[in-house]
Amino acid sequence: MHKLILASKSKVRHKILSKYNIECIIEHSNVDEDPVKQSLLNEGATPEIISKNLAELKANKVSQKLHDQLVLGADSVIDLNGELISKPENRKQAFNILKKLNGKTHHLISSACISINGSMVWNYTDKANLTMKEFTEGDLKEYLKKITDENLYAYNVYQIEGEGRNLFSRIDGDENTIMGLPVDKIKQYIEGK
Repeated sequence: MHKLILASKSKVRHKILSKYNIECIIEHSNVDEDPVKQSLLNEGATPEIISKNLAELKANKVSQKLHDQLVLGADSVIDLNGELISKPENRKQAFNILKKLNGKTHHLISSACISINGSMVWNYTDKANLTMKEFTEGDLKEYLKKITDENLYAYNVYQIEGEGRNLFSRIDGDENTIMGLPVDKIKQYIEGK
């Protein structure tokens, strides 16, 4: 299998690749996502377009420095009726996101991009639909108490393979996509090279 460069700080994405026996080296892209998101939102971009653009930006930035290497960039966002919801930066934001998602169906969008020499050669975006149960504010606060900071900030606002599964009445989609990486399609691309 080809060695892959993962342009991400995400331990979760690294763990998913390892689980699927995809060898990778981590090289942080250090992309400042907020100004990019804001610029795209100002242009009327959808959450899906924003996710794709950020994945490509991360992959291209790292691949410009590493010649002839496969560089994987990835990004995940929540789309609630067309509204972009990003990862929380603190527990107050996490609580507000959970309140916003409470009792509603949203899309979790995960995009992946592979670049070589600063140019995208492959990309894929997958979407999962999640319907959150109705909770009281007290229930949501209790849930957040059970989640460590590391998990809270690593897995969007819910930890789907752990405590977070209990937040949902319905989950339609691939668990790896929900955790941030549509790994089956990545593996297919790499194996076809």
